[in-house]
Amino acid sequence: MAETTTPGSGPTQPATNGPAGPGERAGIDLEIKQQHRWYRRSEVVVPVVLVTLGLSLLAIVPAPTGRFQSQFSPGREVSFGWDYFFHLIPQMLRGLYTTARATVLGFLIAATLGLVMAMLRRSQNRFLSLPVAFVIEFIRSTPILVQMFFAQVLVRAVDWISVNAIVILFVVLGIHYATYASEAYRAGINSVPKGQWEAAIALNLDPVTKWTRIIIPQAIPNVLPTLGNYLVAAFKDAPIGDAILSTAGVLFFANTIRAEDFRPVEPYLLIGVGFLLVSLPAAWLVRRLEERIEYERD
Repeated sequence: MAETTTPGSGPTQPATNGPAGPGERAGIDLEIKQQHRWYRRSEVVVPVVLVTLGLSLLAIVPAPTGRFQSQFSPGREVSFGWDYFFHLIPQMLRGLYTTARATVLGFLIAATLGLVMAMLRRSQNRFLSLPVAFVIEFIRSTPILVQMFFAQVLVRAVDWISVNAIVILFVVLGIHYATYASEAYRAGINSVPKGQWEAAIALNLDPVTKWTRIIIPQAIPNVLPTLGNYLVAAFKDAPIGDAILSTAGVLFFANTIRAEDFRPVEPYLLIGVGFLLVSLPAAWLVRRLEERIEYERD
């Protein structure tokens, strides 16, 4: 390998006449790989689309209605009966569907509204950033129990607001966790290297292109674990609406069966199993998605 020079200039890149060596070939492969970002890879996009369709179906299809009522008379002499336990499973699944549906609808609101809040809070305009920051801190500092009470009273007090208990539940869940998601988004956006922002400015990219093609694709992988935790947390907070708003979820099912049959062990143990059946697969899917989405930074 000989260095080539030109008059009035220093040495340039080494000139090669033969095939590229292993090190140079690895560099070329790396450059090619960096163009295949996670949102263009089929092994990531296909599972995301399937999960999105499943969640959309869960959000659209209404939950079956009906009164929770046991058709089985358990013996009073035992504290736990497997026959009675298995007899309650269909009704528990009906309540679990209602709880999961409210959680999914609320999380869709949280994931979308949280990103909007994060971008507004980063605004240079104080008339936008300060009110949004106040709303975020206020909602994060108050318990969701009080927020559900307030929403219920507000709906009853205002004549032109006519929504059912399920709508109140998932709207409150969405707004509550949107404030937490906004902080996660803000941390993910701040984790994007400063050079990426400077490169976008140097290339004179418009704001839409900068955010959709440069910033957000790099920030999302860092936010996914936190959003997954918020999804599981929202699912565990959704039964609070059964006690306050009288939604027909898992807690409402357990309370009704306990009041009728005076057997609290089976229904409450059953809803604990139901929570595990939903929470554990959801956490596993989030971890798998986090492993697949790996943004290659330059």
